[in-house]
Amino acid sequence: MRGKGPSQPDLFLLLSLLLVILAYPLLDKGVAPRSILTALMFIPVILATVRLSQIKGWLWQSVLLMSATVTAGIVARITANRIASGLRWGLLAAFLAFTVVGLFSYLRHVRSVGRAQLYTAASIYLLLGMLWFAAYRLIALYFPGSFLRGGHASTDVETDLLYFSLVTLSTVGYGDVTPLYGEVRILAALEAVTGVLDVAITVAILVSSYRRESLSPEKV
Repeated sequence: MRGKGPSQPDLFLLLSLLLVILAYPLLDKGVAPRSILTALMFIPVILATVRLSQIKGWLWQSVLLMSATVTAGIVARITANRIASGLRWGLLAAFLAFTVVGLFSYLRHVRSVGRAQLYTAASIYLLLGMLWFAAYRLIALYFPGSFLRGGHASTDVETDLLYFSLVTLSTVGYGDVTPLYGEVRILAALEAVTGVLDVAITVAILVSSYRRESLSPEKV
């Protein structure tokens, strides 16, 4: 197992993602609480950038994409313009996708398994949920009525879309939030497939790394 120090960035990223998810139903009400929610969303974005900067070759791309994402989020919150909001969610989705690829690339090349790698694996899973949430929010912004919530059209309830993304990723699918358009249904189906594949592939990578570590000459 690795020491406490190297695992801290991975742990902080995981905790920040959990914080945003848990804060959404509490703060997704009114202008002021949503402004706080926007600020909270910047925390995992910044921590993800810090984590990516520790991976060789990922520093400048992550910093530039993070800067654009944060700037778009601030502008969208100040102006309340639909174009700015669309840019905000689009850039956030792009940044989250970039982060997932970067962290998965790191995880694929690890030679030992410790707390840091386990935190990274959990963070990747939550980042996938946030990625699809941002995509759903972007769709609902430009195509109102894409989702039904409890029998009523839901176009801007972010908590419901985050909830829908997480239950779809885990393949639970309670059915209380339903995509109406064929394109959105296929997107939701792809998220469910991604969730299953992520768990299977991540477990295989971690087990393989653990076996290589245990069979290395230094351990024999």
